[in-house]
Amino acid sequence: MRRLVALIVVALVGALVFGLSGLSSGLAVNGTSVSGNAFRAELNAIATTPTLQCYLTALDPTDFEKGGGSNTIAAAGAASWADLRIEAISLTQYARKYLHYHPDAATLAAAQASLESELTQSATAKSYHCPGTAAQALAAMPPEMRKAEVLAQASSLYLVSKLDQTLPLTAATERAYYESHVANYDTICVSIALVLPSRTAAFAQAQAKGDTVAELALKFSADPSAASGGAYGCYSPTSTSYASVRADVGATALNTFPTTPQAITYNNTSYDLYVAPTKRTVTPYATAKNVVVSDMQDANASTANSEEETILYHSAVAVDPAFGQWGLNTSGPTVFAPSLPAKDDVNRAKSLTASASAYN
Repeated sequence: MRRLVALIVVALVGALVFGLSGLSSGLAVNGTSVSGNAFRAELNAIATTPTLQCYLTALDPTDFEKGGGSNTIAAAGAASWADLRIEAISLTQYARKYLHYHPDAATLAAAQASLESELTQSATAKSYHCPGTAAQALAAMPPEMRKAEVLAQASSLYLVSKLDQTLPLTAATERAYYESHVANYDTICVSIALVLPSRTAAFAQAQAKGDTVAELALKFSADPSAASGGAYGCYSPTSTSYASVRADVGATALNTFPTTPQAITYNNTSYDLYVAPTKRTVTPYATAKNVVVSDMQDANASTANSEEETILYHSAVAVDPAFGQWGLNTSGPTVFAPSLPAKDDVNRAKSLTASASAYN
């Protein structure tokens, strides 16, 4: 579903709803088209099937819910799905035309299993409790939609395997990756200090004078952990918070708070958050394996992003204006949700018309 990227970041413009009835030309990529009726049926399936909607939202954090009226979907959702559909078509075309890729039935079955696994993993990672399985989500898709997504998954996997910098996901390469990045999988114990911005300068002065992590937390932290010197716990790669903890400590030295805090809001109050690693312990490969695989997948996705952008840049894309506008944002080519002019623009147009009439 995501093909070459972990998430598609869609620029949202306006707060319209898109009606699922009426005539439209749908969308097309390099001559391959999805009719308006077919695309409309896909939107309707997403909007009216909670299981499908849940799994797609886990992949792409966009509002796929129905709009304000009957038989409608939020414009952001229509644009987001158009974006994903265009991506799928362009990658499938590229694999077929330039790599002469024509997957057989067994390969497509494996791609469907891979897609179901990806949907499940995305929902689990975001703690989404979808009302059904990923297989049921696929089954809820109209046949053309399901066929296109499975084929795109197969094409994506094949294309990624052909990129020079792709890391093959085998037992040997996963173990080798772990051994060359072993410090990235340490079990990390941390202490924190949650400091009011009004006390940040005093915190920095005390830190510069040599106060320890425990002393700083006890003096300045508004968190209950201050009583224990800011000790907040230890996190291994099996922890659901591990990725964020690892990012928070970065390359900070042991038993040291960083000089630059993170700005956060806690209980509707702004604080500066300092996180210090107090202990690092090497984690066995068997414990870290899932995070290792995830990191390798992210590295492959990052490598593939450039290839995907190149493919999209060179694709001839047409989108019915009712579904969105094809353009560029900071992350590359994408579909923007359609928007209505502001009320003052409409009023101005009326006044100009009145003025023109007065001169006639």
